[in-house]
Amino acid sequence: MATALFSHSACFAHDTGEGHPECPERLRAVLAGLEAEEFLYLDRREAPRATTEQIGRVHPGGFADRILRAIPQSGLRYVDGDTVVSPGSGEAALRAAGAVCAAIDAVMQGEVRNAFCAVRPPGHHAEPGQAMGFCLFNNVAIGAWHARDRWGLRKIAVIDFDVHHGNGTQAAFEADPDLFYASTHQYPLYPGTGAASEKGVAGNIVNLPLRPFAGSKEFRQAMETVLLPKLEGFAPELVLVSAGFDAHVSDPLAQLQLTDADYHWATERLLAVAAATAQGRLVSALEGGYDLEALARASAAHVRALMLG
Repeated sequence: MATALFSHSACFAHDTGEGHPECPERLRAVLAGLEAEEFLYLDRREAPRATTEQIGRVHPGGFADRILRAIPQSGLRYVDGDTVVSPGSGEAALRAAGAVCAAIDAVMQGEVRNAFCAVRPPGHHAEPGQAMGFCLFNNVAIGAWHARDRWGLRKIAVIDFDVHHGNGTQAAFEADPDLFYASTHQYPLYPGTGAASEKGVAGNIVNLPLRPFAGSKEFRQAMETVLLPKLEGFAPELVLVSAGFDAHVSDPLAQLQLTDADYHWATERLLAVAAATAQGRLVSALEGGYDLEALARASAAHVRALMLG
């Protein structure tokens, strides 16, 4: 079976303003990198809109409607100090969350082996009641609850190798022992969460903070000695990946020193766990990554591993 690539042109219309790092050019770089001949056999699919019901499982109390009502008719509006919306942002956010749900459906139905969602805005900072950190809806968390509601899965894991801690995913998961969240991230760094002492209700939260300028050795050691054994012990029925590429050595927003090869290696290891406990079911979604050339190469390394997995 093929690897699916979910995206949508609406994600380009989320305008964050001149000079903002989370810009449409990011997605253009990712998709351009996936136009190489080796990616010819990707199963390319258009992301549908998420429904307010799907979003509401993670963001209750009419949160989705409040965000969509905040979208301006023209110009830019700040949701917080660095999270910007524009007239195209609502549609983009619905497509980004919908991509993850549709990718899970495709994997669960046996149409594809695994999937990568090349979408924006990203999602892992969005808490159940708050949009923040460039994120409006928490795409992977919405996917996790969709997998439960639509497919009856119980044990679902999210692995997050973005350079920033996914405070929103942790907040959505930490009180449910059947949801597992593990993160490697630079610490201290925005958003200030992600200490190793944050473990969730049943040890279902695994934070592996890395010091600034840590590189391949520290990242792989954290994965091999802690994260992967904990993930295997949890035995997920579905593996979701918050695929941020801003821990790359070339990224301007932080100081970790990962390489393209590290992303390929990490993806291989996560696929091995998915094969052992989840019938190979794995879906990843784009999070950060702000050096365009590095983002294109690292995301291609990630998808290359998915296609070989």
